[in-house]
Amino acid sequence: MARNLIKNPSGEEQLAFWKLTENNGVGMMVEDIPGACGHDINLVGVRKFFATSFELCLKSQLIDLLAEGYSAEQLDSQPVVAVEDWYSGRKDCGSVYQITVQLLDENKEVIARFQPLQKTLDPEQSPWTQVIHTFSHYGRGLRFVSFEHGGKDTKFWKGWYGVRVTGSSVKLFHPLKGPLGSDGPTVEEEGL
Repeated sequence: MARNLIKNPSGEEQLAFWKLTENNGVGMMVEDIPGACGHDINLVGVRKFFATSFELCLKSQLIDLLAEGYSAEQLDSQPVVAVEDWYSGRKDCGSVYQITVQLLDENKEVIARFQPLQKTLDPEQSPWTQVIHTFSHYGRGLRFVSFEHGGKDTKFWKGWYGVRVTGSSVKLFHPLKGPLGSDGPTVEEEGL
């Protein structure tokens, strides 16, 4: 199985390893699932989530792939980069979710970007939702992955009524052999 390159993906270590790029309102915090007016999630090992506030809260990680043990040769073979994230709203307040993932070269210039439109969540229909994206055929030079996500609430209520995020992952797969650095299943067997 490919290893998750996101550190502290579900808040088990509070906000450790995350850079708070926008921490407005009363800031981002970690809560236990399901949280007040929240939804349960059936995701193995996930017991916490990051809650956002009434103004934009974003957190990010910059993954240095060479420091993570991948060689330049492995990275120049254009491994598939699989991204996953989970988001949910509260049952009593609308919220907004956003995510931006960028593949960067050695100078931290953008090679490829995943940045879907912001998603506004209706409080009556806001269960945990999975986001999946895979990068492939993006060219040589990959050295870093930038992952940023978060959001806010839509009613400007003081507290943590904004979108909730958890279970983030970034994994690398060889397009024909499976997870980089292992003899695990192929990309097709992983369903990516």
